[in-house]
Amino acid sequence: MSLEAAVATLGVAAAAHRERRKHARTKLELLGRYMIHGRAEYPLQTIDVSAGGAALFAPETGEPGQRVIVYIDEIGRLEGQIVRQIEGGFAVKFEMTSVKRDKLADRITWLANRDLFDDGEKRRDEPLTPIHREAKLVFADGRSLNVSVLEVSLAGAVIESERSPAEGEIVTVGSTRGRVVRVQGEFFAMEFLRLLPADTFDENIRL
Repeated sequence: MSLEAAVATLGVAAAAHRERRKHARTKLELLGRYMIHGRAEYPLQTIDVSAGGAALFAPETGEPGQRVIVYIDEIGRLEGQIVRQIEGGFAVKFEMTSVKRDKLADRITWLANRDLFDDGEKRRDEPLTPIHREAKLVFADGRSLNVSVLEVSLAGAVIESERSPAEGEIVTVGSTRGRVVRVQGEFFAMEFLRLLPADTFDENIRL
């Protein structure tokens, strides 16, 4: 096989791997809510999720082809259409840009493997989702960009960033310094150099 043919074959294989990752169903039990056009809002629980769609436990199943808006805790707002009914709910196919689909695939991967971010140690406290997620990330070399704080605890945080720092790098998020302990796509976990004060730790916290 020529070098050109080998490169082309490798490119096709890599693309196929990315596509499988995007649409691989991951068992996740997340709560949320949904709205079918012209109806009220109902609660849901995910059975499994991929960047292409999800299977949901839902009290109102709807009909295949109907549009649905889904809000899934720790993922956010998604749109799509019902593709089939299942026992106790329905399956939905998401509609989004390829860029958003890649981000969703990374998010699902992180949620399915979030325990790895503990670095094998017991959590020192339970994390929470802050109301104020916007923050400024400053890299060790002084570069900075805006990021989103997904979860925060007294000991650390999980951050979504367009450019992730390297594992082991000391960074500052807002006014809080910490060491990067895990990197997963556009998400990274940092361990604070000092624990946050427990007496002011709630959903209104800003790093």
